[in-house]
Amino acid sequence: YVPPQVRKAQETVDDKKREELGRLKKMVNGLINRLSEPNLSSISGQMEELYMANSRKDMNDTLTDILMNACVTAVAMPARLMMEHVLLVSILHHNVGIEVGAHFLEAVVKKFDELCKSDAEGKECENLLALIAHLYNFHVVHCLLIFDVLKKLVSAFTEKEIELILFLLKNVGFSLRKDDALALKELITEAQRKANTAEKKFQDQTRVRFMLETMLALRNNDMRKIPGYDPEPVERLRKLQRALVHSSGSGKDTQLRVSLESLLTADQVGRWWIVGSSWSGAPMISDTKSQAQQKLHVGKVSSKIMELARKLRINTDIRRSIFCVLMTSEDFMDAFEKLLK
Repeated sequence: YVPPQVRKAQETVDDKKREELGRLKKMVNGLINRLSEPNLSSISGQMEELYMANSRKDMNDTLTDILMNACVTAVAMPARLMMEHVLLVSILHHNVGIEVGAHFLEAVVKKFDELCKSDAEGKECENLLALIAHLYNFHVVHCLLIFDVLKKLVSAFTEKEIELILFLLKNVGFSLRKDDALALKELITEAQRKANTAEKKFQDQTRVRFMLETMLALRNNDMRKIPGYDPEPVERLRKLQRALVHSSGSGKDTQLRVSLESLLTADQVGRWWIVGSSWSGAPMISDTKSQAQQKLHVGKVSSKIMELARKLRINTDIRRSIFCVLMTSEDFMDAFEKLLK
């Protein structure tokens, strides 16, 4: 039972909150509508000030909603406009905190998964994929997620998926080759195998052939073979990003190394990639699978140290790992780095 006067107080708080959120939405919307390359610096500065003045959760929710409404439309979005929107997220991700990029990325990936299953007719899937691709281009997310998305598309291998694979490879193919050439090679092999088995399925073979040619051009690092490939706009915006990011740690250490599965099951198992985010899944201890995964690689150290650990009765894997790190490190910095890993 809630007494009337308390109820009244709650209602006024809710109205106040609603009013505040409405005002915040108007301000963010105004900034996003004016967003362009020349005024990116001033707009990102104003956004940072809004982050300082309001709660992170409200700002993340508002920004994600507005960007999703602006970028995920039934018609294809201009690439330049898409890049500028993602670059703003990237600058805030590096300057404000990684939860900005993480919140936006999670919303985009979930929406993409939902639309892939629903067979939507419009260009929403391409627009969402472009957002994911540019989040990778501007160092918000690691190539692990891009490979997960590509594997998912290759495993489905319908005409719609082939178009999406081509679209993604055109946007980030050469960056993927630079980051993890081996994974790209495995993906190409898998795509070739799928194409051979699915030959009878497609009436129009030209798109499949074109996709395989594009993949081979990527493998051989041959940019001329990919029509319409132009790395210049991304490079120019990356330069701008380097100028606008304050912290020295603007490179690889703020990239979210998160897999597709982790993002899709975030509500069930928690968001380990955001510091301090609560764990709401099943208890970790009782899960034998996760225990098996958590076994650390101690096999690389000499048997002498393992024997010593046994004599000291260091009996759990994690304790043994810490002991081995401390015993085999060259100096305190080396030990620190190894312990972090």
